[in-house]
Amino acid sequence: MALEQGDALTVHNFGIQIDGILVDTIHEISDFTYELEVITYTQNTADGGAPLTKNMPGIAKGGSLSVVYGANTDKVFTDWVSDSIAGDMGQARKDASVILMDYQRNPVRRYNLRNAWCHKVAPSSLTAGDASPLTETVTITFEELVIE
Repeated sequence: MALEQGDALTVHNFGIQIDGILVDTIHEISDFTYELEVITYTQNTADGGAPLTKNMPGIAKGGSLSVVYGANTDKVFTDWVSDSIAGDMGQARKDASVILMDYQRNPVRRYNLRNAWCHKVAPSSLTAGDASPLTETVTITFEELVIE
């Protein structure tokens, strides 16, 4: 069933696309931030010279997020990470989207990341005798955020 008035999105229905291709086996997206500088401007008012302080948006600092995924043979994501780590920025800078979905997995909100690339990769611990899946955590940086 679709979201009704007053329903909130749930945290378990999400996906990530790289250049329009949905990535398999995403486990978690965390530390999602985007920031603008804040310009503080103080002036005096015309009616008596009282100080007035205003905060205004400044230059965008860009953003980042961490993606944990089950290591597999998905070439789209692996190649993107490899291109980023190799410094092949012509191939590495891609548009990506974090997609939030309703109960029926219909897209409800998109966080579109412009010029995104991976700047950190951390595989999970490898332990003899452990039956856990191998995951990798990739930290993605991006230049611009557009929310739809």
